[in-house]
Amino acid sequence: MQILAVDVGTGTQDVLLFDTEREPENALKMVMPSPTVLLAQAIRASTQAGEGLLLTGVTMGGGPCAWAAEDHLKAGYRVFATPDAARTFNDDIDEVAAMGVRVVSDDEANSLSGVRRLTMLDFDYAALDRAFGAFGVNLDRVDLLALAVFDHGAAPPGISDRLFRFEYLADRIRSGAGLAGFAFSSDAIPSSMTRLRAVASTSRTGHPLLVMDTAPAAVLGALEDPWVHAPPRAIVVNVGNFHTLAFHLRNGSIAGLFEHHTGLLNRGRLEELLAQLAAGTLSHEELFAEHGHGALVLDPTPAPLAFVAVTGPRRGMLAGSALNPYLAVPYGDMMMAGCWGLVRAAAEVLPWARQAIEHALPGPTAEAVL
Repeated sequence: MQILAVDVGTGTQDVLLFDTEREPENALKMVMPSPTVLLAQAIRASTQAGEGLLLTGVTMGGGPCAWAAEDHLKAGYRVFATPDAARTFNDDIDEVAAMGVRVVSDDEANSLSGVRRLTMLDFDYAALDRAFGAFGVNLDRVDLLALAVFDHGAAPPGISDRLFRFEYLADRIRSGAGLAGFAFSSDAIPSSMTRLRAVASTSRTGHPLLVMDTAPAAVLGALEDPWVHAPPRAIVVNVGNFHTLAFHLRNGSIAGLFEHHTGLLNRGRLEELLAQLAAGTLSHEELFAEHGHGALVLDPTPAPLAFVAVTGPRRGMLAGSALNPYLAVPYGDMMMAGCWGLVRAAAEVLPWARQAIEHALPGPTAEAVL
């Protein structure tokens, strides 16, 4: 069995081609610029050229591409966008229009002239197929596509995007679904998770598909490192380019979690939050007030902060920390943590894939973190 796992972040897209006939360490992989970074580069090139823009495609990750579009408008150039593409910037189309973006129908888009056309999407199968093909690797043999993106969800009018996302995280945890419960087959994606649904729509038609949120995928993947999985109590934190998510794991159960914006943290504040998470004293209201997403404590029994594992591209924030964090390296590569989480989640969510995956991976099973 082969699984093409792609973890789409704000800075990079991390790609793993897992083959159950190979040792995990021999899996083929790439770390490349993320789609939003690539789109931002294209938008800035249009700004330099003085071109108007038409954005089509689907809802994708914002951040860099949204900032580039804002700069394009500030420079005095036009930006048109179809509705699905426009929702990359805000789920509320009126808010997108208030930015200065003109939202147009597909028919209007087809009739526009004198603009540069850019397609928005988080998963470009054709590009990956060309990249692997350059080395004689045929992606037509892949049995499953597993894709991870960060999804705030489409919050109802008047509801905070941050609160809506955190309530989604909390509901999934309270349901007992565990980390693997943040993964869905293509026919089971919640309707509110618009970015997950969008990335699914751009996958190969008729191909088996799994989608998952990036942060739980990274934590689940970190648990493939036996040093992370072994302790009965552990704090596992993913310090991403844009978001930081930490779980308190106690004897295989989730005792608590929090999510914050990485750019609003420094080493000292992150250490405080991790200590409060272990102690069961973390305040959702306090964290939300400082523009984080939120906190949830399911088991407030205090625990010593004896073992902290960290993964993510900005894990260096904890460099030199008195917490002495362990740098998780599942199968020898920190950047593949999200991809390995996708693979492990597939074993739990897709019964037809479980036996082959669990036979090939020597690490812990997904049930261990449910």
